[in-house]
Amino acid sequence: MNNLCLVLRLLLVILIVNIGFPGVAVAGGFCEPFRQSNVPQYVLNTMIDAASAGNLYLFQPEISQVGFSIDSTFMHVDGKFTKIEGGIAMESGVEHKGQALFAIRTDSVSTSNPLIDCIIKSNTFLDVENYPQILFISTGFKWLSNTTGHLKGKLTLHGVTKPVAFNVKLSDSVCKGVGKSDTVVAKISTSVNRTDFGMNEMKSAIGDTVVLSIRVHAKRSKLLCLQCHG
Repeated sequence: MNNLCLVLRLLLVILIVNIGFPGVAVAGGFCEPFRQSNVPQYVLNTMIDAASAGNLYLFQPEISQVGFSIDSTFMHVDGKFTKIEGGIAMESGVEHKGQALFAIRTDSVSTSNPLIDCIIKSNTFLDVENYPQILFISTGFKWLSNTTGHLKGKLTLHGVTKPVAFNVKLSDSVCKGVGKSDTVVAKISTSVNRTDFGMNEMKSAIGDTVVLSIRVHAKRSKLLCLQCHG
C-alpha cells in the first residue's frame, strides 16, 4: 500500500470538526473547546505541532454529520448533534501514528420532536447542564482492509469514560490523487449502551443501545490558536 495513502487514511479516521482558515491564528481557536476538558496536555501539544507543520486536518462542519438513533416502545428516534469540533494530527515522518480528538456539545442535540429534545437534554439522559460535552480521545487504529478499520479510543459521556471502537469505512475515492487532494471522506460508526454511561432511567420503555454514525469530510488546515501560539 502506498505509504502516503496509509497516512492519509489514518488522518481521515480521526474525528474532529471546526472551521479553519489556513495559516491564520484565531482567538480561542482549535484548543479552546478542550481547555476545560480532561484532555492530556500531550494530546493538545500534538495538535499544535501538527498545525504548525501543516499536518492538522479539520472536519468541515457544514458538510459533516453526527447522527444517533435509539429505539423505544413508542417509536424509533433519529437525531443529530449540530455542534462538534476538534482535529486530527499526523506525526511527521511516522506512518502509523496520529492523534484524534473531538468534542460534541450536548445541548446541540436535535430531533424532529421538541418534546423528545427536552427529555434527552434533561438530567434523565444527557443532563446537559452538568455534562456539556461528549469527548473522544483516540488511543489507536487497526486496518482490516484497504478501506475499513477500527478506531479505538476513550469516550466520555455523562461524566463516565469508557473505551470504544469505531468502525471506519473510507470513501472509494480516498486514494485518488494522494498527496494532491487535501480533502478526504469517511463514515465512522459505533454502538454504545447508555446504561454503561450512567443513564439508567426508563429502561422498560427506552432501549439501551444507542447507534452513533458520523460522516466526516476532513480538510487540511493550518489553523492556530492565539492562546498556544501567542
